[in-house]
Amino acid sequence: MLDINELFREEYSVLEDARLAAADAQLPAEVCREKLWVVSRHYQRLIRESYRLISRSDRAERELTRMNEQLQQLAARLEYEATHDPLTDVFNRSAIISQINSGLLKGDVALILLDIDHFKRINDEYGHPTGDRVICALVSRVRRAVPESAAIGRVGGEEFTIVLPNARVEEAMITASYIHASLNASPLDVLPQQLVTASFGVSLGVKESSFETLYSEADGALYNAKKRGRNQVALHEAFFHLPPEQGCTVRPGGIFN
Repeated sequence: MLDINELFREEYSVLEDARLAAADAQLPAEVCREKLWVVSRHYQRLIRESYRLISRSDRAERELTRMNEQLQQLAARLEYEATHDPLTDVFNRSAIISQINSGLLKGDVALILLDIDHFKRINDEYGHPTGDRVICALVSRVRRAVPESAAIGRVGGEEFTIVLPNARVEEAMITASYIHASLNASPLDVLPQQLVTASFGVSLGVKESSFETLYSEADGALYNAKKRGRNQVALHEAFFHLPPEQGCTVRPGGIFN
């Protein structure tokens, strides 16, 4: 550890000599002037060294600030990459599950599962790069169709979840139907020669229920949508057995009315 007394030993010696000289009334003026010059030279050296140290400290502080900003940016980028799908920039599977679990602790959560219809055919016919562009274009259309409070996650190659916190099942059905209608209204720009459609499964999890139950019910509804011919929105069958004041009105086949 640096000893401050060792660092300024010479200066302390000069100051002590000057103090003794000042106390000696018999000391000749020439000797006093010489001692004053010595003190002045050391003072100037201290000023120069202090300025150099301050400048070095400022540079070090600026460098530390720059490095801290870079570390914060890196941490943010790593956190983003750990929670987002690299192709679509929506939440990845683990992150969207975390979003669902967090939402269920606070209130009801509506869940929409979306699966692109016959996506393998697109990959086989047009190639995987086109398939990737189709996925990205579809996600962009979904983003425009969902409320700001919604969270979107990619849980499989062509399967996505849309999480609606504090939402009723009617709101989820309306959102799913709006996405469904949007996909059927016009082709995606990246594949203008054909429509890209999707099947949807919808369910609702009440506050403090489990992710596994909510996802399983939405997945069951999605399976029914596919079984009935794809390109449609299906609601989990449990809602067909609720009293009117607790459920929503549906047509046969699980289509929202």
